[in-house]
Amino acid sequence: MKILITGAAGFIGFHTSLKLLSKNCIVIGIDNLNDYYDINLKKKRISILKKYKNFRFFKIDLLNLKRLSKLFKDNEFTIVINLAAQAGVQFSITNPYKYIESNIIGFFNILECCRKFKTKILLYASSSSVYGDNSTLPFSESDKTLKPLSFYGATKISNEAMAYSYSNLYGLKTIGLRFFTVFGPWGRPDMAPMKFIQAILNNKPIKLFNKGKHLRDFTYIDDITLAIFKLIKKKTTKENIHFKIFNIGNNKPIKLLNFVKFIENKIGKKAKKILLPIQKGDVKNTHANISKIKKYINFTPKVTVENGVSKLVDWYLDYYC
Repeated sequence: MKILITGAAGFIGFHTSLKLLSKNCIVIGIDNLNDYYDINLKKKRISILKKYKNFRFFKIDLLNLKRLSKLFKDNEFTIVINLAAQAGVQFSITNPYKYIESNIIGFFNILECCRKFKTKILLYASSSSVYGDNSTLPFSESDKTLKPLSFYGATKISNEAMAYSYSNLYGLKTIGLRFFTVFGPWGRPDMAPMKFIQAILNNKPIKLFNKGKHLRDFTYIDDITLAIFKLIKKKTTKENIHFKIFNIGNNKPIKLLNFVKFIENKIGKKAKKILLPIQKGDVKNTHANISKIKKYINFTPKVTVENGVSKLVDWYLDYYC
């Protein structure tokens, strides 16, 4: 089974590649290695993946349809896992065009290649951001997703609509993965957990928007990759439904203040907190209803938030200090 993972140098892409390589899958990873955050971190991730004999890497941008098409033609992928995207809610407010390029045009190119070269299954990253201003918790896949609070969320809703159309028109099997606040080792430096750890270690203040009252369904990275692996292994040959959407979350949301407390306890140092109003684009609360994916692949998160924070801090100290 040959699998393409886009965004292989990214946080989730790297861990997903590791998971599948450990299961002896043949993995080809691509990434454009952009400078949205420290490119050295991305290169280090790829250097680790290259230690596996069943991994190959190509520097390819999803906007380059010619190179993308050649890659598909040369490899006959059984499964494509699209994890390449321009991430970041706040960045999407000031730089929306980058999201059109990567998340819309780039995703369209992936769909076209999957259709043209007859890929059997496409899994792709969506986000809890699609739920926007929904106030009913927990968020369920059947909820309406018409009011995103960020442009990033809008592009993810668009991805789901585009995937649905390709499933309907061409019979492409697509599975959308609505990730909920993923964290863990090798995480993006621009994400809150990494910023918090860095600030506390260096006696710098941390900014807590909505005064730290945000409720977040923090999900440890190993639970994400476990769900993806189980979805890949699921036998779907007898199913007629080509389009699926799943929440992948921890299902045990906590306040942001409590997340900070876990970091404080692990490091042994109190954070200097600046309590601020909610910022534009932020969803107040997230909580994943995971009953659908639990029924489909018997998925249950295994890592508690507190244990996940402990693992993250250990990695951070080893890598950065």
